[in-house]
Amino acid sequence: MEAKDCKKKIILTGDRPTGKLHLGHYVGSLQRRVELQNSGKFDEINILVADDQALTDNWDNPKKIRDNIIEVALDYLSIGIDPDKSNICIQSGIPALHALTFYYMNLVTTQRLSRNPTVKTEMKLRGFNGGDDADNEAGLPAGFFTYPVSQAADITAFKATTVPVGEDQSPMIEQTREIVRRFNATYKKDILVEPEILLPENEVQRRLPGLDGQAKMSKSLGNCIFLCDDKKTVEQKIKSMYTDPQHLNVADPGHVEGNMVFTYLDAFCREDQFAEYLPEYQNLDEMKEHYRKGGLGDMKCKKFLMKVMDELLAPIRESRAKWEANIGDVYDILKAGTDHAVKTTNATLNEVRGAMRIDYFDDRSIVGDWEEWLKSDERMQSPTVRR
Repeated sequence: MEAKDCKKKIILTGDRPTGKLHLGHYVGSLQRRVELQNSGKFDEINILVADDQALTDNWDNPKKIRDNIIEVALDYLSIGIDPDKSNICIQSGIPALHALTFYYMNLVTTQRLSRNPTVKTEMKLRGFNGGDDADNEAGLPAGFFTYPVSQAADITAFKATTVPVGEDQSPMIEQTREIVRRFNATYKKDILVEPEILLPENEVQRRLPGLDGQAKMSKSLGNCIFLCDDKKTVEQKIKSMYTDPQHLNVADPGHVEGNMVFTYLDAFCREDQFAEYLPEYQNLDEMKEHYRKGGLGDMKCKKFLMKVMDELLAPIRESRAKWEANIGDVYDILKAGTDHAVKTTNATLNEVRGAMRIDYFDDRSIVGDWEEWLKSDERMQSPTVRR
């Protein structure tokens, strides 16, 4: 249930600045952000550069995070995020998020966090020891373990109604919804808003695998095509893509399923691109059928994918070069966006503290309650101070 007084449609999304963004980010959420930004259907769009969360597994290398804040901002701007329509802000510059995270930690158990499948997956990717046995979690930073709570603070601080993310983030959104329900029920105030997840419409795009066929495209696995990769780099990466290991000769029948070239074509190619780049086929289904029968070589398929990807990435590279020539403007955009976010989230924090009745210097009636309590017979009978 959403807060009763919430009428605005608000988006909150973002990324950890641990490196340049890649195609997995693009199809998982970035592309959709631009579409939503330009749809006119939302009152506010907030995009968070989550540097606090990035520090949970990079605490010993904050320079990596600092350097990549600008890289991520450049990626945002180069794909079409418009600072006049979308508010780009830096997480660590928004104090209300830290306070809300602390309050929410009391609303979720360690057992519940340990069952979060997204956390388990990320732990494995980053080499943290973990498991259901607490003794096996040595070396796991508490901040990393609790980052679903931090994410809940981000979403609720902006009172986001919609969170566009990839499918792998679904458990995180459900965690947020649980925290919202528990807060509103505990303090008997419909202050916080339950967000809805918005997944990519193309099912292949919901969880784009890496170039090597691994389940997820990841910077740490080195199986990415970055949005800023130059044309030559992209072509080299596509040439090395995992295809069908049994398709040794052009005449051999091939398997489309599990073949990364066709997986990426499913995600990115359009029917009109065949007429321009591969006119012997009318569409991808015809191309797949030929590959299955035999007679279609892997390199020809990869060259077609190269053209498809260059059509997508060339305008992004061009836009990025313009922003790179004006880094001062990028910094100003981040500063203005963060200042705006501070005002928005402080308002939510004040409401939360009011619902919890810990806004001691804003609500004078709390003093009256204490005066009444100190005089009461109840105080003499019980050592417990009421809430």
